[in-house]
Amino acid sequence: MQVRADVAALQLAMQRTRGDTDAATSQANRQAREQTAETSRQLTALTQRVESLSTTLAGLAGRVDDLNSRVEALNRQLRAGAPRPTAPPTTAAPSAPGAPAAPSVAAVPPPPSTASPSALPSPPRPTTGALQPQDIYQAAYLDFSKGSYTLAIAGFREFLRRFHDHDLAGNAQYWIGEANYSIARGFANQNQPDKAREALEQAVTEFRRVVANYPRGEKVPAALFKEALALIDLKQPALAQARLQYLIDNFPQAEETPLARDRLTALKSG
Repeated sequence: MQVRADVAALQLAMQRTRGDTDAATSQANRQAREQTAETSRQLTALTQRVESLSTTLAGLAGRVDDLNSRVEALNRQLRAGAPRPTAPPTTAAPSAPGAPAAPSVAAVPPPPSTASPSALPSPPRPTTGALQPQDIYQAAYLDFSKGSYTLAIAGFREFLRRFHDHDLAGNAQYWIGEANYSIARGFANQNQPDKAREALEQAVTEFRRVVANYPRGEKVPAALFKEALALIDLKQPALAQARLQYLIDNFPQAEETPLARDRLTALKSG
């Protein structure tokens, strides 16, 4: 009887221990799931923040390019100096015999102007042939900043057609890629996946041209990073990882490199 009682007590203790163990395991699993969900939420928020910062950086870079172009244009104008006006003729054409002589132009002072400054005619705008490279570049970037991406692409392509060896050529090529990337996002927001995919593929092509045609340009790291983002949207993570790794290996000091490391880690862990 004593042995049976001991066995029964032992069985009861084992059942309690098993119950405690199951409860502890269930609690541990629940905590692990909660931690995983929280980590996932934090990673998603961080990813969105990184994309927002990347877009902000791209906008700031464009503004810097715009300001640099304006400063360069002003410096050239200051070095060249203002053109000197041509003096008007001081004698009139000879008159017919017997006719009274016409007064010279210099002898007749012009009448005082009574028009207000605002009513004076504005100087004529330069023709297309007189436009400087910075004029075309700035006009295209202004269209980009206003969200007129199709016009911006046309303007930057015109700039590259005329000045493909200019210092800003690599930047112009990069903004063509950015414009296509923005167009793709617009189609995605409008639930037009086919058009969004087409625009993303075009963006990838344009970003690759930055690296291929202007390998020493300042926009190469940004083009590599944005190309990787477009490839992620196209569900091509392997290619995206390769481009991010290329950016990290070849441009360790670039501003986009920390962002590339974070995104590469997220891709490998996902």
